Amino acid sequence: MNKDYSRAIPETWRDISAIFAALGDEHRQRILLTFEPGERLNVGQIAEVSTLARSTVSHHLKVLREAGVLIAERQGKEIYFHVNKPFLQDAFGKVTTYLDTDL
Repeated sequence: MNKDYSRAIPETWRDISAIFAALGDEHRQRILLTFEPGERLNVGQIAEVSTLARSTVSHHLKVLREAGVLIAERQGKEIYFHVNKPFLQDAFGKVTTYLDTDL
C-alpha cells in the first residue's frame, strides 16, 4: 500500500479527471451516445431527440466540450459538435496503462 494519500494526482491524469466528471452525469452520457461514428450534430439536433430543453442541452454540451470530450466547430451560424475520439483514446489509454502495471 502506498501510504502517501496526499500525493499529487499525476499530470497525465488531469484530463482523465475532467472526462470522468463530465461523463458522471447520465444526460451527458446519453448525449455522447447520440453521436454515430464520425457524425457532427448541433444543439438543435440533439435537443430534438432528447427529453431536455435546448438550453439544458447547451449547458451539457459546454461541459463536455470543456472536458475535451467533444469538439465544437462553427459552420456559418451553427456550431456543430463531434466526439474527440483521439483525445478520449489517449486518456483512456493512460488508465489502461495504469491498470496493466503490476498492481
